[in-house]
Amino acid sequence: MMEKILSKIPTVSNSPSSQLLDFAKSMLGTPYRYASSNPEKGFDCSGFVNYVFSNFGFKVPRSSPEFVKAGVPVKLDEAKVGDVLIFTGSNPKVRRVGHVGIIYSIDKDGIKFIHSSSGKANGVTITELNGYYKSRFLKAVSIVE
Repeated sequence: MMEKILSKIPTVSNSPSSQLLDFAKSMLGTPYRYASSNPEKGFDCSGFVNYVFSNFGFKVPRSSPEFVKAGVPVKLDEAKVGDVLIFTGSNPKVRRVGHVGIIYSIDKDGIKFIHSSSGKANGVTITELNGYYKSRFLKAVSIVE
């Protein structure tokens, strides 16, 4: 019982990852827009990730395929909040990079990530790393050390 209560208490942190995620969360609901990294118009997935990290002085790629060479690779079970998840495009059988998002939370229920989706959310949203996304998962990279 106490564990459930404690898990609902928000933690306050001024770590770079915490600030980065607060900034990313402020853009929830921004519409999806192909080839855009402009919050006034909308974001595609890599445009969103690029915009968030660039706001904190991190140099990250602008296109999702370039994220394969970015940051430091980490195992999924060692990934942390603020790391970037790299996925295939919508067809998991084509093992080519097509989507990226930022780990938003990790708890006993699993990983959630924030991203700009062209799917039914059609914009910046928070999604569970569920079966569909696990089938598309390629790699995780750490940008913030």
